[in-house]
Amino acid sequence: MQWRAYPDESNIEEIEKLVKKYFNVYEVHEEEGVTAFFIELPSHEEMLKQKFDFLRDELKEKSMIPILREKNGEYLIFITYKPKIKGKSKWINIILFFATVITTMLSGAILFIEENESLMDIFQMEKMLNGLIFFSLPLLSILGIHELGHYFTSRRYGIASSLPFFIPIPPNPVLPLGTMGAVISMREPIPDRKALLDIGVAGPIAGFLVSIPVLIIGLKISSLIAISEIPKGAPLLGDNLLIIILSNLIFKIPAGYTLSLHPTAFAGWVGLLVTAINLLPAGQLDGGHIARAVLKEKHRYASFATIIFLAGLTFFGMGNWLFLLLLLVFLIGTEHPPPLNEYISLDTKRRFLAFIALLIFILSFTPMPISTK
Repeated sequence: MQWRAYPDESNIEEIEKLVKKYFNVYEVHEEEGVTAFFIELPSHEEMLKQKFDFLRDELKEKSMIPILREKNGEYLIFITYKPKIKGKSKWINIILFFATVITTMLSGAILFIEENESLMDIFQMEKMLNGLIFFSLPLLSILGIHELGHYFTSRRYGIASSLPFFIPIPPNPVLPLGTMGAVISMREPIPDRKALLDIGVAGPIAGFLVSIPVLIIGLKISSLIAISEIPKGAPLLGDNLLIIILSNLIFKIPAGYTLSLHPTAFAGWVGLLVTAINLLPAGQLDGGHIARAVLKEKHRYASFATIIFLAGLTFFGMGNWLFLLLLLVFLIGTEHPPPLNEYISLDTKRRFLAFIALLIFILSFTPMPISTK
């Protein structure tokens, strides 16, 4: 975050009165080019949270943000102007959503092409309807509800957030997905560790809960295929623990056979893969939010461990994670900024939610998503 100094002394005096309204200020001077208020922390964390939230709400009306930090054993509140972020028109969200409906529908239609049909047959009405009902809707439900989990939790904490931006990609027979997922944009910093964890975990839990019925329905209408009938060089989808558990409950798979996933089951598989990738404890992925909330500044060790883990899978031929590695190192990054107030502990309920997120990752992660026979 870029900090800006105040334009005049009267403004500083006004802000000082506001900070003193909630905290015992014993010193005021500039730190790192920004006015810093040295304060005494309240004796109870809940009181600290309440006072800081009240200060944050009042400063929000003045387009300012309080930032609580510790330095050499002393606690300082920095006040900085809130950066002006121009929100995009909701028409962009709507256009991207309908574009993604079309690309995922056509990608689903590809999954219904028979051996004797050409790629142009995806434009047949029956195939497009099948692609829409059995692939596009289940997949977009998982991705959309995942992002809405983040959106509504952010709004519950008074954090301005955008509606989901869906990312369409052209339908193709190599990777018939039609989308790279969806994202929301949070337009304000997160207030504390509790909010950070709640926002981070809300999306994966919501998306995972939708993935389960999608998978169950998809697996029930899937079929068995003899491994010997699979053409040499054909792409094979890797299994995760949840699919292994559910498929063994639904089917008794005899030796020499495997599942031929119905497009709905494939949508569930994609939803789980996206959930698992988001839960990697690195950078500003959902897992990065959770790691920062739980581990504080030690979260960077989890980020480094994630890079080593993915590099190891790639090196030993268990999956090609090179593209994601490059994204993490050069685009997403391994660092996660602290919330405005990091001096609030996580309660038992939120530690349990972090454990649930870890369990979802273990059930959803596919070490080798795609291989060939």
